[in-house]
Amino acid sequence: MRYPTTLTVLCAAFLLQIPSIASIPVPSSNCYTFDNSSRIVDFTSWIGYLFEYDVKEGTDLAVRFCKDVESRSQTGYVDFGRFDKYNYFVAGSHESDFVQEFYNGDLMGCEQSYDKMGRTAQVNIICGSCLNGQCKGRPGCICNVTYESNCRVSVELALPCEKPGPQVFQGFTVGFHPRSWEIVYNGMTQFGFEKPNRDFSFDAGQSQVVLFMTAVASHSSLVGKPSLKVLPEKGLEIRLSGSANHGKPPTTLSPTMLIVDWRCEVVRDTPYEVNITIPIEGYESIEFVLTKLCDYTQEEGEDARKGWAIFGVLSCIFFVSSTLFCCGGFIYKTKVERQRGIDALPGMTILSACLETISGAGQSYMRPEEQNSAFGGEASWERPPPSSSQGVWRQAERRYGSI
Repeated sequence: MRYPTTLTVLCAAFLLQIPSIASIPVPSSNCYTFDNSSRIVDFTSWIGYLFEYDVKEGTDLAVRFCKDVESRSQTGYVDFGRFDKYNYFVAGSHESDFVQEFYNGDLMGCEQSYDKMGRTAQVNIICGSCLNGQCKGRPGCICNVTYESNCRVSVELALPCEKPGPQVFQGFTVGFHPRSWEIVYNGMTQFGFEKPNRDFSFDAGQSQVVLFMTAVASHSSLVGKPSLKVLPEKGLEIRLSGSANHGKPPTTLSPTMLIVDWRCEVVRDTPYEVNITIPIEGYESIEFVLTKLCDYTQEEGEDARKGWAIFGVLSCIFFVSSTLFCCGGFIYKTKVERQRGIDALPGMTILSACLETISGAGQSYMRPEEQNSAFGGEASWERPPPSSSQGVWRQAERRYGSI
């Protein structure tokens, strides 16, 4: 009776270790698209597959899937466009499920067509078989070919489409700069960040990483607050901050920041794995992995000491500059302006004027003794007053508030 119970516990523990949400990595090629429900459809396995169609006797049209479109005959072939890196692969409408555009074909006779891109082709993909019952016993075929002009051809192609993948939150990016997307582009995790990779590890000396997030403004409110999980759980201290961690919606004009502060507490040979998950309402969550290499430990106050060291250096520079300025100004006023004493110090004139303004000099009132002495006889100008009255007169000359 104990064996089934133990097996159940082991299975439950194993399932708990499996992450419930996996990242959506970018496909290995540009031969992919999204359907009308934003689900990714990967056609990488069809790259280069040849489809041929007899247009008339001696002439046929060939489509190399996600490669190019050619018109072949005994005189040679004419290129009707190539599938380039810009990925002109979108969801279709009405009868076609997907549409591929091929540009930059041959220019002879079509130099001025379609914005000087030469011959072009449009391939309308139908998931399944042709309406006329073709493609029997074959994995897809060309149903119909229509030459819209001498420079453009339209092709209907039927094939068994791949099963749609997860629903992608298109337009969402994560990068190390406000206008970059090294980590997540168009809702898909880029190569190197979809799983732990030593080549993309941050060293122990980098104690902070700032990530910038953008999204389409009309859907930015669907972005939730990020969360993280560290493997192993102990040995790396991490704190999240920034506008993204506070739940501010990101837009293309005002990206939000997610600041990751991490500190190595334990030395480890292999990097730590930091799994960051960003929930998106109604879509698959965005998930990517950052790796942190801890080849030495970092003390808790290391960053604070660096800040105080910078402050000390700036203070020394300010002190030395102020001393040189004061000495130079004192020498200049002494030698050139012939000033002496405290008046030769730089800035004393401004300081004296400020103190007089604050203390109200020039508006102070006089003591009664000063008023009486002001109307004294002329005899006081002819002979000096007694020694006792001289001390009183000097004291009467003082004004309240003056320096």
